[in-house]
Amino acid sequence: MLHIDVVTLFPEVFAPSIGLSILGRAQERGLVRIEVHHLLDALGDGERADDRPFGGGPGMVLRIEPLARVLDAILREAPAGERRSIVVTAAAGRPFRQRDAQRFADLDRLVVVCGHYEGIDERLVDLYGAEEISLGDFVLTGGEIPALAFVDATVRLVTGAIKAESLLAESFTDDRLDAPAYTRPASFRGQPIPPVLLSGDHAKIAAWRREQSRDRTIARRPDLAHDVAPQGDPVDPPDGER
Repeated sequence: MLHIDVVTLFPEVFAPSIGLSILGRAQERGLVRIEVHHLLDALGDGERADDRPFGGGPGMVLRIEPLARVLDAILREAPAGERRSIVVTAAAGRPFRQRDAQRFADLDRLVVVCGHYEGIDERLVDLYGAEEISLGDFVLTGGEIPALAFVDATVRLVTGAIKAESLLAESFTDDRLDAPAYTRPASFRGQPIPPVLLSGDHAKIAAWRREQSRDRTIARRPDLAHDVAPQGDPVDPPDGER
């Protein structure tokens, strides 16, 4: 079972999502356990979760002491030798990728610490070996939305959470985008679906989907398309990148 611990100032953000759909069913089946830890519960009398940054500047920084109390409590209860990662949501972190979700899905425990304000005291990363990961090249009010995205992307890859065949041809499998999808009616407002999808020829349909996947990746995600050759074969890297 994958244990997911989320440390946050706003636990109410998670309640509507973690009990629904794939996340909820995965927990019901005993595949995943998601626990949300309220950072304010770790504060002493008169203590704050944040403080002004050393050296001055705008905004506030989440203090390391209450965060460390929560993490220490989680790790004390964790089995010895478990495979785990601690992630901090941070705009300055490296971008989250599908391969991260797959790596997390294979762990015993994933701990996600939600950043807020101007960020988290950097010593948390150093002391706990945490990874700083970003949802994208933009800034959000807090780390709760990225944390939900990380958890959702991870849980759906846990074995048994969804049908295995559903994972085979979706976007970012083999660094490609998924092919376009259509359903009934076959024609809508003068827009018919591609005839090949009505042909009943599964080999031709599969070839069409591979071609569409390749073309979409080249057009929309050139950062992925450098590995996509016209016939779907790997491209040799440019000189100097081998």
